[in-house]
Amino acid sequence: MSAATVEGLDLPALDRFLAEHVPGYAGGLRAELMTGGRSNLTYRLTDGVSTWVLRRPPLGTLTPSAHDMAREYRVVAALGASDVPVAPAVALADESVIGVPFAVVGFVAGSVIADESELAALADADVHRCALGLVDTLAALHAVDPASVGLADFGRAEGFLRRQVRRWYGQWERVRTREVPDVETLHARLDAACPDESGTAIVHGDFRIDNTILDPDDPARIRAVVDWEMSTLGDPLADLGVHLAYRDPAFAPILGGAAASTSDRMPPVADLAERYARASGRDLTDLGFHLALAYFKIAVIAEGIHQRHERGDTRGDGFATVGEATAPLAAAGLRALGDPHPSKGQP
Repeated sequence: MSAATVEGLDLPALDRFLAEHVPGYAGGLRAELMTGGRSNLTYRLTDGVSTWVLRRPPLGTLTPSAHDMAREYRVVAALGASDVPVAPAVALADESVIGVPFAVVGFVAGSVIADESELAALADADVHRCALGLVDTLAALHAVDPASVGLADFGRAEGFLRRQVRRWYGQWERVRTREVPDVETLHARLDAACPDESGTAIVHGDFRIDNTILDPDDPARIRAVVDWEMSTLGDPLADLGVHLAYRDPAFAPILGGAAASTSDRMPPVADLAERYARASGRDLTDLGFHLALAYFKIAVIAEGIHQRHERGDTRGDGFATVGEATAPLAAAGLRALGDPHPSKGQP
């Protein structure tokens, strides 16, 4: 790591902030941009004694309501005493320090498995155990009573699904770079088929294997769930839908073409859904809708990343293929709703 200028951080200002807010801070701050992070920028910080992780919004124009660092920090701090593994909350700052809000948490050592090459290090039995451990962790999150951890006002659960449909279409209108007919059709179908909420829980919003830190000696043990920027109160089945949608090969271009979650070594979607149903006791009757909503959401996210990449506002590698995911994800969403013939030949 270098003590020189790091894009996106004002190191002298950050050094002063840590000296004031972090007991035992030793000074001599060094920072580096970590790999991963398709939205908020993620940095590793160290003073040579302790190590932390800082997250800040991406460079460039921000999408309204996204990249809310205070929300992300609040949920991590609230879950610190729960059965859900999270990084220790350290400090939160507004834009007065480095020009944008940011959050600092403790560094959690462990394995992050993002692509199939990293998954290859695990035996088949460990891949299976890891996948089931992830589902069990998601069920554990959904079992937390929001009021018991101070999150009773973390979101409006009533009308959550319809707001999601409306919100993600609004995002689509802001970030789209081309016409994708299946996105329009999927939005209309979701709007027409929106069910009542199945319940209320703290939802992560982006729960997948590479948003967790695993124990290297036991990959079924999750040391921390990270990247909470989309968390809120809502229908827990929407969270499950996102997790299951990440099993689809259509998601792979978002992580450079070989996402671990899309590997055929992972258990089938039906097995993961059954595991969740047993762990949570929830009725999965409307799972098709939740899967379709998840595909819609991920397609819009992919297009937003693609738009930022085209503008030159992304940093790091692996962004060139993200735009290839938008149309296949929308088509998969239509299939989840029972449409066997989505549009062909989309960009």
